[in-house]
Amino acid sequence: MTRRGLFVAFEGIDASGKSTQARRVAKDRGALFAFEPGDTPLGVELRRWVLDATAPMDPGTEALLMLADRSHHARRVLEPALASGRNVVCDRYYPSSLAYQGYGRGVNLEHLRAATALAIGACRPDLIVLLDVSIDVANERRARDHEDRFESADADFHERVRAGYLALAQNDTTPWVVVNGDDDFERVNARVDECVAELPWPA
Repeated sequence: MTRRGLFVAFEGIDASGKSTQARRVAKDRGALFAFEPGDTPLGVELRRWVLDATAPMDPGTEALLMLADRSHHARRVLEPALASGRNVVCDRYYPSSLAYQGYGRGVNLEHLRAATALAIGACRPDLIVLLDVSIDVANERRARDHEDRFESADADFHERVRAGYLALAQNDTTPWVVVNGDDDFERVNARVDECVAELPWPA
């Protein structure tokens, strides 16, 4: 019987360093690197719509587009890879919708959780790594030339998202670890490596 792959998701506000860490861990562990939104041909189109800062969009519509991408991604990319025994490291997963559209935009969390359960089914991570950074540090890192719908939001929005992530890390049923993303790069690397090393990776 094929061993099911390990699934690690990286989360955090924009400019937290999560994408860098997700790519690094995937490479170091020989895992499939995945990301949301936009990791499938359908996802590319959904990503274009949802990130377009010039097109006004209702928060509920935004949430449903993100969940459509996630549902398709989970069924076409994540679940088949895991079932085949491939380890997967994903840049963003279901906590992003709860943090951004729920805590950030004010979409009803109970409704979001129910829609998320429908979108992902049983495809849940073995570990979620949250790169937690202060808004000031994120603002210093963030590029200003191509801001999307989320990056262009005000500081209060990003504070709500960050607080949402921390609340999720305390209350979610999936295992989480919180890493201080304000720390220097080498210390962040070491802490992330320490956390993921505790998983039962194949020899």
